[in-house]
Amino acid sequence: MDNREQETTLHKLIVLFVLEKIEIPLTEQSIIDICYGKNNWIDNYMECKEIIFSLVEAGFIYKTNGNSEEDRYTITYTGRNCLSHFYERIDKDLRDQITEYVKENRMAFKRSQEYVSTIDRNSDGSYTVCLKIRSALIDEPMFEIKIKAPSRQSAIGATNIWRDKAHLIYENVYETLIDIEEE
Repeated sequence: MDNREQETTLHKLIVLFVLEKIEIPLTEQSIIDICYGKNNWIDNYMECKEIIFSLVEAGFIYKTNGNSEEDRYTITYTGRNCLSHFYERIDKDLRDQITEYVKENRMAFKRSQEYVSTIDRNSDGSYTVCLKIRSALIDEPMFEIKIKAPSRQSAIGATNIWRDKAHLIYENVYETLIDIEEE
């Protein structure tokens, strides 16, 4: 194997290792942000996209084809099996760095993938903010609320709060509306 092929193989193993460690389906952009944008574990943006595509083609990662806004990717059994045989090709220091990065950022990625929002401008100049909690298991929202905001600034403020407090809002609404009786 020449140097370029070895480097490409290493980069594929890095993506598999990240997906195994993070344990949640990620969007393509999230994978690129982790592996290229924030950490430079992969040399460039296009190579990262090509690696994702080739891992899907090989059956090492699975691309969801649901109705959500963006497809998400997760490691398959075959990908885990491959990684278990070759993960030592990833330098131990790099494995430790990836593990630490994932540990520190898992919840932020989970929130960014599950707590989503959109802002649409209305004809009267106000904005409709749609806030959702998407389930990782099913391809439909677990919770969705639309509110009208008087300005773009207040709409953006609502989406920022949503990212940090969606779980609390959902819990409060659920407990208020759904009567959970012990049987």
